[in-house]
Amino acid sequence: MTNSDVIVLRDIEQLSEMREIEQIQRTIWGVNDTDVLPALALRPLKEVGAILIGAFDKDRLIGFVFGFPGRANGENIIHSDMLGVLREYRSLNLGFKLKLAQRERALSMGIETITWTFDPLRAVNASLNFSRLGVTASRYEIDYYGETSSVLHRLGTDRLWVTWSLNSERVVQRIATERGGHRQRSLNSSASRLVSIGDQRQPIVKAELTAKELLIEIPTKSDELFNERPDLGARWRSATREAFTSALGSGYVVEDFVIDGDRKTGIYVLRHDVR
Repeated sequence: MTNSDVIVLRDIEQLSEMREIEQIQRTIWGVNDTDVLPALALRPLKEVGAILIGAFDKDRLIGFVFGFPGRANGENIIHSDMLGVLREYRSLNLGFKLKLAQRERALSMGIETITWTFDPLRAVNASLNFSRLGVTASRYEIDYYGETSSVLHRLGTDRLWVTWSLNSERVVQRIATERGGHRQRSLNSSASRLVSIGDQRQPIVKAELTAKELLIEIPTKSDELFNERPDLGARWRSATREAFTSALGSGYVVEDFVIDGDRKTGIYVLRHDVR
């Protein structure tokens, strides 16, 4: 096992390394050439303000984060389009470290907001985004990328659109807590579960949007579960899509994600009064 201390994070500047980004996309997401962002696009994007940071084990590119400049709600932002780490290096906390490096680059450019999308059925990503980085989400996009060549998108490409307010008290506290050890959060006993996990890992849906705090549960081992039961994956996509779109459309905001290891369950926390 490689020690994380020997991994170097640095900006990618050379076209040859951008060519390596093409190949690592194929490896991580299993896409064919039509769904690869090419080096010939990365090069000019980098010239006009894109952030492209690689993680290297000696001379080998093992992960990267990429985001390009844009505008949203009247301010300059970075939209983080890709974050990926090779499977054999995923125990080294590199996703978190790459996001912190991206945050530092954005702040040095005078940018205080980064956005991105992710599949809400992926508990590992949800935990990184909400629990550890402190993002919030008020948008749910149905089949955002359409059909792709990636086997990871067999349940479609529904996405939560998240906002990372880089200098907010919430984000600063989450990062500081994460650096000092994992944060513990207890759930509000009066919260209403819109989706919960029932017998045989089936989704149970309730249509109650009256509580101040709502919970949406998902299985934490979704890849293994849905590979074995594709029909179950489709049920979870439908149930969570209905819950998120209803709640966000009613003014709730996703503000946290909690792992219940005993039940093998991930729990989204949605509130009306997020700051």
